Amino acid sequence: MIREKRSRRRDGQPLALNYQCKPTKAKSCRQLHLVPHLGTCPGLVPPPSIPSFAFMNPIRLALVEDDPEVRELLRGYLCRQPELSCVLVADSVEAFLTELPDLAQPPQVVLLDIHLPGMSGLDALPLIKQRLPEADVLMQTVFDDADRIYRALCAGASGYVLKNTPLADIKAAVLEVASGGAPMSRAVARKVLAHFKPSPAMQTDLLSERERDVVQAIVDGLGDKQVAARLDLSVETVRTYVKRIYKKLQVSSRTELVSRHARGQL
Repeated sequence: MIREKRSRRRDGQPLALNYQCKPTKAKSCRQLHLVPHLGTCPGLVPPPSIPSFAFMNPIRLALVEDDPEVRELLRGYLCRQPELSCVLVADSVEAFLTELPDLAQPPQVVLLDIHLPGMSGLDALPLIKQRLPEADVLMQTVFDDADRIYRALCAGASGYVLKNTPLADIKAAVLEVASGGAPMSRAVARKVLAHFKPSPAMQTDLLSERERDVVQAIVDGLGDKQVAARLDLSVETVRTYVKRIYKKLQVSSRTELVSRHARGQL
């Protein structure tokens, strides 16, 4: 049996309705916090950090995931949460962008797979941010290397979670990013911190004068052929220098090399 209990704040204004289950022989008593428009009791208790009024204005969410099994898993869980309203579910960036103009209201959060057929999530980020400047993009992927994380954050991602993250934690990440946070899984956060942490090995005195010339050319945005022309070297010699530089400085890409130079670590 359910009875209605109406509470009031100290200023006399009514709070959201609280519904309490009166003890019966069939089940023990428990309190369920509901809002009136939900109607019947769904058996869901909002977490303490989520105010009751959040259910009145659910966050508009879009899902972009090419794996059918993962997509349906996300849809089945996230789209049934009272705090969320799935306005678009797509299997590619191209499909997402095609359907976007038909929406009555744009998504506020986009959960975007980084590895997609056609245009990848990384390549699509600037375009999505251009189309939806007010939206937050939460990247989701099986990859957790620091270079991909750094590229995604530089391209405008608001957060980053791995695909093996529990569904409840993915939901929490969506709510966090919608409230201005920057959620990351623990594994990703550790890698980002390691990526930005200065290393004692990052010293230009580890490099020869010619290797420092190659680093400067890379920082200036030159490709291998352009570096070769500037330094009067063969392309193969430049590539050999680049491999040596990567090994000495413990970097794995030009992006990482340039970013560390910009932070004054070289």
